[in-house]
Amino acid sequence: MNFDSFVLAASTADLGEEPAAREHADAIEFRMDLAENPLAALETYDGELPILATNRAAWEGGEWDGDDVARLEVLAEATRFDAVGAIDVELEAILEGDAEDVLGTARDQGVSVVASSHDFEGTPTRGEMVSTLTEAGKHADVAKLAVTAESKTDTLALLAATEQLTAHGDRVATMAMGEVGSHTRVVAPIYGSKIGYAPVDEADATAPGQYDLERLKNLVSRLTTDV
Repeated sequence: MNFDSFVLAASTADLGEEPAAREHADAIEFRMDLAENPLAALETYDGELPILATNRAAWEGGEWDGDDVARLEVLAEATRFDAVGAIDVELEAILEGDAEDVLGTARDQGVSVVASSHDFEGTPTRGEMVSTLTEAGKHADVAKLAVTAESKTDTLALLAATEQLTAHGDRVATMAMGEVGSHTRVVAPIYGSKIGYAPVDEADATAPGQYDLERLKNLVSRLTTDV
């Protein structure tokens, strides 16, 4: 999957939503941890959009609450499907050495890697965010950081970090979760963020502050066209 330009991913646990997402999305983020039988779903997938496979651990805000080795093995298996163009791997799992096999499998399969970090408690300093994204970028094609904004100052720090790393030539994906930070999902692409996430239906949001897919597509398109 090519992240040279902005990719809008429809987040879902149901690959049957792909036809509804096709008009507005560039990809499907398949939340394997929310699906009942994710590998079987990938086996039968016949959609047009490429898949960014995510098997999120409970300790990173997901719903996979079992053995982490098994979780990463399932994610590695997902890379063998032609429709899977990228996978999301938690930065913490990478740094602890647990994700070495899945990263190697992804490289062998020609699948891109997004190294992600989520802060559900607040927003680190700009310097800390730059450090986290820089570290993630050493291991992946895209470094992703989602924080929880409590003020406009938090959102400005996130956007500044995004611009700084983009100017340096790094590929990053950033967003601030929560009501205060929801607008960053629209404006972050202007500062260089390469991935946006949205549910087809806002009621199925997989993170706080998400817009529905059609709305986010329209807002980003209007804003980037004006710029």
